[in-house]
Amino acid sequence: MSLELAAEFLWGASTSPHQTEGNNLNSDWWALENSGNPLIGERSGDAVDSYHRYREDMSLLAGAGLNAYRFGVEWARIEPDRGHVSRAALAHYRRMIDAALELGLTPVITLHHFTNPHWFSELGGWAHPEAIDLFADYVATVAPILTDVAWVCTINEPSMVAVMASVQQRLKDPEALQGMTSRIMPDPDERTGQVLVRAHHAATAVLRAHTDAAVGWTVAQPSFVAAEGCERQLAEANRIWEDPFLEAARDDDFIGTQAYSVRTVGPNGPLPQPDSPGNTLTGWAYRPDALGIAVRRAWEITGGTPVLVTENGIATGDDARRIDYTTEALTHLGRAISDGVDVRGYLHWSALDNYEWGRWRPTFGLIAVDRHTFARTPKPSLAWLGNLARRNVLPRQAVSSEQP
Repeated sequence: MSLELAAEFLWGASTSPHQTEGNNLNSDWWALENSGNPLIGERSGDAVDSYHRYREDMSLLAGAGLNAYRFGVEWARIEPDRGHVSRAALAHYRRMIDAALELGLTPVITLHHFTNPHWFSELGGWAHPEAIDLFADYVATVAPILTDVAWVCTINEPSMVAVMASVQQRLKDPEALQGMTSRIMPDPDERTGQVLVRAHHAATAVLRAHTDAAVGWTVAQPSFVAAEGCERQLAEANRIWEDPFLEAARDDDFIGTQAYSVRTVGPNGPLPQPDSPGNTLTGWAYRPDALGIAVRRAWEITGGTPVLVTENGIATGDDARRIDYTTEALTHLGRAISDGVDVRGYLHWSALDNYEWGRWRPTFGLIAVDRHTFARTPKPSLAWLGNLARRNVLPRQAVSSEQP
């Protein structure tokens, strides 16, 4: 027996502009990649040329049976210089929306996915006194092309944006960078987090005034669990990493949940991911149960805001392992739904193997891409996920919270 879902349940995959489009010349990440920064091992370059090949990408998703595609609008392309709006860029993203709708894909649009216009960062970024107004003006500029879009995410992973603010502060002191890896990152900068909450609310007001979209934002959830006797430290870790961003979504139309692995909290806070031969290509522990933990907590802390899984996946070169991971993750998702959590959809990360913020080796995609020819090759995992989407069911193991 399988768990049946609402007819409008979203089945899809996600990408971001900078990781897929290529040649995002006016963004702060492009400047960072080309600055010789020691934290950036590789550059995005042409990325996977989705700026030109988006219809092919969407056609592969739709042809497999998926009904949704999450992609982003790039602020640095819309407003390459302060106050200068590129009408050509707006028209480009409108064509992307039209292509998704024509192919039967519900577009889920993200307005900010880590990257800023370089001019914005040069002003001071989110620390600038006008940052919220500048972001709201950008959202107002984009709103006219979103009038028939059903789902809009304002800001992706605000906690990680705040982490990057902490990293930027450490860049001023090379000694502070020692020992910092993808498994050991500084806490989110609290002030930046507060600014992002206000920016999200300002953007939400603009979107509600000018569109009929369901509006929310997407939160990276570490899916913390406590080591023995560390419940107090667990609460503190959640207070820093999750709670401000989940609480900010209590009046939203949905909360985007993003989970990949589980982090254990010890006596001194979150522990590094343990070294293990079973770790993924990002060094994260293989923990598909992270999704169930994250979804339940998002539902609890928001006080019942509907949940949309906007990212979940695994960095692996073994596609059979991707299917195994996703099967188990969806099993935990189904148990949460059976227990009353209102989940509106599942969007896999990612649609394509793409640029992973300084490196190319971690491959999350349902579709492989040859970076020399840009040829797309769907993996078996795409057909597998599409088959679930066509039947609109979760794996049969996911029918009850009583199952092991």
